[in-house]
Amino acid sequence: MKITPGKLKHMKALSDSKGIIRAAAMDQRGSLRKSIAKAKGVDPKEITQEMMEEFKIAVSRVLTPHASAILLDPEFGLPAAKARSKKAGLLLAYESSGYDNTRPGRLPDLLDDWTARDIAEEGADAVKILIYYTPFDSKQVNDIKHAFVERIGAECANRDIPYFLEFVGYDPNSEDVNTLEYAKKKPEIVAKSMQEFTKPQYQVDVLKVEMPINMKFTEGTKSFQGQAAYTRKEAIQHFRKTAKVTTKPFIYLSAGVGDDEFRESLELAAESGVAYNGVLCGRATWKEGIPVYAKEGVKGLEAWLKEYGVRNILALNAVLEKGAKPWYASLGVKKPAASAKRKLVGAR
Repeated sequence: MKITPGKLKHMKALSDSKGIIRAAAMDQRGSLRKSIAKAKGVDPKEITQEMMEEFKIAVSRVLTPHASAILLDPEFGLPAAKARSKKAGLLLAYESSGYDNTRPGRLPDLLDDWTARDIAEEGADAVKILIYYTPFDSKQVNDIKHAFVERIGAECANRDIPYFLEFVGYDPNSEDVNTLEYAKKKPEIVAKSMQEFTKPQYQVDVLKVEMPINMKFTEGTKSFQGQAAYTRKEAIQHFRKTAKVTTKPFIYLSAGVGDDEFRESLELAAESGVAYNGVLCGRATWKEGIPVYAKEGVKGLEAWLKEYGVRNILALNAVLEKGAKPWYASLGVKKPAASAKRKLVGAR
């Protein structure tokens, strides 16, 4: 895989001086609105544009001095993009929130009035796309998704901007992925998804992947809750098997789990020796601040973030020091020349 000079410049902007992607994620829209509404005890329709923007601004302002980049959305996140640390790179989401629930297959869609060109001109360093994907859905459904991903790859190549693809697994026959049955299927779903989107026609630059296991069903871990889908030794093998199927840089996503569970899963990845290249971590870092915001407003949220959000992200950075590998090594290129990228606040 070759990387163009333009994409190389943007990748440097998204990572730290060691080539590790330590990105915060704050592109949640529908789920964030519902969570704030639930914490306030109101209808989601009562959560205004201004509320969504000020929540994102607070997260961006407080956390980006400790992150190499932040992922935001064009709908509510542009003010937060301006509030981020000047040393933090920017990813913008291109997909609409959620998926088309009028048809089977969780089909994705794009923001109506945005293109990859618009995202690049907004000053973003990467385009991010999320799709719900499983290799076990119908060929008709997956053919649509493959074409969708390929079209965006062509758009990004045309604008010379990195393409981050996030795929989240699901069960076509059930809404619940937090079951023992799904946990047993998850390693194969993650591996086959990584293998598919490594193919050159998609022109993906970085895979944003789920953990190949569910820690709650991993025997011998702190997160284990009693039902075993795999032993700790088997879980380590799943990490290794999934990492072997791709030649692309890949980073792990937190997928909404708690910060302790996410860090433990990264420790397991490090123990397995896989060459992952960082994280895009959202809710695990800041979700416990939602009830604080609901009760105390943005001032309370900022105070919580400065104490607990920063603590969470620094703890995550410490885990990355032990296990993450530079993305440029995954591409087989030499370490890029030093740039204005910096040592993160609080990092060693």
